[in-house]
Amino acid sequence: MSISLSPHIRLRGAAMSLITLLGGVSLAVIPAATVAISARQFTLDEQGAIAVAVMLATFVGQVTFAVVVESRLSSAATARRVTFPLWLAALSVLTAIIVGFNSSNAVVLCVALPILLASLEVGRGVSVAERLDTREIWASVLVGSGALAGVLVAFTAQTWGMIPLVAGIAAATCVRSLPVSHQPSRPDPAVMGWVVADTSITGVIYPLLNVMILAFIGPAQAIIFTAISTVSGLLAIPLNFLRLRLLKEHSRLDIAVSALALLAAIVALGIFEATGTFGFIFGSAWSLSDTALPLAVACAWRATSILTTIPFAALRRIGAVRLLTGLRAIVAAITFALAGLGLVTQNIVWVFAGMLVAELISAVIYEGAHRSRTALVFKD
Repeated sequence: MSISLSPHIRLRGAAMSLITLLGGVSLAVIPAATVAISARQFTLDEQGAIAVAVMLATFVGQVTFAVVVESRLSSAATARRVTFPLWLAALSVLTAIIVGFNSSNAVVLCVALPILLASLEVGRGVSVAERLDTREIWASVLVGSGALAGVLVAFTAQTWGMIPLVAGIAAATCVRSLPVSHQPSRPDPAVMGWVVADTSITGVIYPLLNVMILAFIGPAQAIIFTAISTVSGLLAIPLNFLRLRLLKEHSRLDIAVSALALLAAIVALGIFEATGTFGFIFGSAWSLSDTALPLAVACAWRATSILTTIPFAALRRIGAVRLLTGLRAIVAAITFALAGLGLVTQNIVWVFAGMLVAELISAVIYEGAHRSRTALVFKD
């Protein structure tokens, strides 16, 4: 009997994985919606500052995720269980309320973004890792609906587009804060230190690059860099989903689902660019720039990350945190150097090209390290 149900169970598991994966659009859409709304509500200089703030907030979200979620999933000697901290949920809801009452203040928005994106990153990460699929579907719908409403309000030349956006975040945060039956594991302090260190080393590159773009090329290019990074971030959704699943256990099914989602996302982005959708969403900063080539290179950079995600997660799973921190430092240096060389040309195409080449080099480094560590384990 159990054998006959196996295909059905596998199909249902694949369907739930796909639905939860698609829910990741809600995480990627917040930075994009923020840039789109600010393009119609703030001055060009304020938009440039907000674009940099979005990248910095993404970095803060990654570090917070490393502390709350990834450090526990990487602590091999524990049960590796995670929950959404109530203190972060409360702080996020309070921040959303403050933004709601100051929705036309660019400074308030820049200060609030790190808290809001950290909450979204951790909340979704917990739901995916613990397979809380039903609540995550509802949370994703709330975030996506709020972002869509905010963009539509901005398109009508109103100045309160941020209100529905932060309302959606607050509502999703409440859903993700519902009680669970398990307790969070205590992360190994040493593991947490190494995980946070390598996440910080890698994540800080992109906001630093955007600050340099803002300083040396100008706010318009900083906005475009953030917009393209955000748009190509649609490809990061299946990659982040895959990493979370693989941190728990290796799964060929999730790898296949994620690879198909990557392909679908690339096709969708190509259609949106060809039809002028992105120019309509992001305004003159996008429509007046040559974005097709940098977007294509950025998509290639993102898609190549699947080659690093699989060996990276495998090394995390076996607790090779010290090794990974060293590797991440090397990779970060290579990425910053190659992207910095691209910046010298004052053309963001070459910045993304530098990151693409660095990602290919990283894939070779991680795969070599994984094979070496696996060989040592079998030898022992």
